[in-house]
Amino acid sequence: MQNLLPEPPATLLPGDAAAEAALAEATKTDTGEAYAAVAARFPAYSAAWAALAAVAFDAGQVVTAYAYARTGYHRGLDQLRRNGWRGHGPVPWAHGPNQGFLRCLYLLSRLAGEIGESDEAARCAQFLRDCDPAAADALSSS
Repeated sequence: MQNLLPEPPATLLPGDAAAEAALAEATKTDTGEAYAAVAARFPAYSAAWAALAAVAFDAGQVVTAYAYARTGYHRGLDQLRRNGWRGHGPVPWAHGPNQGFLRCLYLLSRLAGEIGESDEAARCAQFLRDCDPAAADALSSS
């Protein structure tokens, strides 16, 4: 069956040059403290929360990583809604400013599975694929 309704337009989050520069600088040290400083300075910047989640996960701090990923996910949802997203439609991976949210969503799915929340893990994995299958493919292969 063919869907006759038009697809919603892609949501493209605005960039934040100051946050991006701060995260790039923090990446040079690749420490939780550096990423935490970026998240504290730019709390709406999902990419900082994704970096914090990844560092915590790598350190074996699964619950902490889950909390960071969830925070970045919710901050990203807020930004998506402010930029016209209505709960569905593409959120392209190719658009750099979208990647922080998509990384948080991927990590949230993965970490939910780690703590035994299999329903949430599946929902988040499907949501990521619905946003952009390229994001799911890129993140699961990295």
